[in-house]
Amino acid sequence: MTHRLEVNGAPFDVRASGLEPLSRVLREQLGLTGTKVACGRGECGACTVLVGGRPRLSCTVPAVLVREPVRTVEDLADETAQLRAEFADRGAFQCGFCTPGQVVTAWAVLRDEADRPADGRRERVAHAMSGVLCRCTGYQAITAAICHVAETPDEPTGSP
Repeated sequence: MTHRLEVNGAPFDVRASGLEPLSRVLREQLGLTGTKVACGRGECGACTVLVGGRPRLSCTVPAVLVREPVRTVEDLADETAQLRAEFADRGAFQCGFCTPGQVVTAWAVLRDEADRPADGRRERVAHAMSGVLCRCTGYQAITAAICHVAETPDEPTGSP
């Protein structure tokens, strides 16, 4: 079955059957391998992409049911340069497998935090990020990086 998807601002006609997950279509048909698949059951969050601007686990979303625009980690590269630099500076990158899901989710968290008070931010960020499992860092560096970017949104960064 052919289905039209808008991915990273461009239209694509993809072949997807029944419950074929969006993650497989992104990786195998569109070559967007930044979206990682670890568990394939919606438990780890490594495959997180934005669907209609909201984080979604692409391994559990049937591609044929997607009607809203999809954005992947590749599309967010420029918008997440400061975030990725903070992750690197704070040691929030370790093995890197969960990193695409962490970055996509963190981008959405930062967007949502833009107009929120600093009080309670660390708890809100930690809660929002809890859906993306990281077996290497213990989350403290990830949370600290996101909170720092939320507090200094216009700080210049090095190369992305």
